[in-house]
Amino acid sequence: MAKNDQPLVMAEDFPLALALLTRLPIHASRFDRGARAAWAYPLVGVMVGSLAAIAGLIAFWLGLPPAVTALISLSFLTVLTGAMHEDGLADSADGLWGGWDRARRLEIMKDSHIGSYGVLALLFSFAARWAALWTLFDSGAGLAFIGILAAATLSRAPLPVLMATLPNARDSGLSHATGRPPARTAWLAIAIATGLAVLLLGFSGIGAIVWAGLAALSVALIARAKIGGQTGDILGACQQVTEITVLFALIS
Repeated sequence: MAKNDQPLVMAEDFPLALALLTRLPIHASRFDRGARAAWAYPLVGVMVGSLAAIAGLIAFWLGLPPAVTALISLSFLTVLTGAMHEDGLADSADGLWGGWDRARRLEIMKDSHIGSYGVLALLFSFAARWAALWTLFDSGAGLAFIGILAAATLSRAPLPVLMATLPNARDSGLSHATGRPPARTAWLAIAIATGLAVLLLGFSGIGAIVWAGLAALSVALIARAKIGGQTGDILGACQQVTEITVLFALIS
């Protein structure tokens, strides 16, 4: 089958998306699908969010305080993905604000060392998510479960959109190797995330969806202006910023 004639959805796409975005021991058989499996990224959010929320609920039911249950859920959100999104956020913060031109910014983002901007970005990210999750668990276990699931799902839907609409900023790296998905793949990811958000949150989910879109758009515009496109680090930063925005929208 020619590459352009591949179907929109294949059964192998979800395991491939899990293998790419998490550290779960998943066997993926169709790595050639690459970016075409990006429609399943929101479903990865469902998996990661469910496991993190269940861990928090168990701690909650065992009588641990909301602050501790929130920290446990946040730890699961980080460990299950191997902190790849957090790493992207730190590298993006260092590069986008630590370099004076496009070449230097990309060079900094590729450097394995972390700078002051990256450290601050991680501190703010973990503090913001911990505070939001703490508030959710303080409001009730059920609300926390739904909130974690919605945020994890909505924060991964913009990734295929950025992959499809922004050019690769460099000729190497994870994002370049994965490829650019067709527009219909990105639209399917949006449809899945939107449907799940409305199912979980009802009409109040519309506000979370709008804020998620604005957060992702902001990251995309900054990346386009500073490095001319997207990289794997930018995608990770987008996930983090969008997740924080959705959580804040839910507790506001």
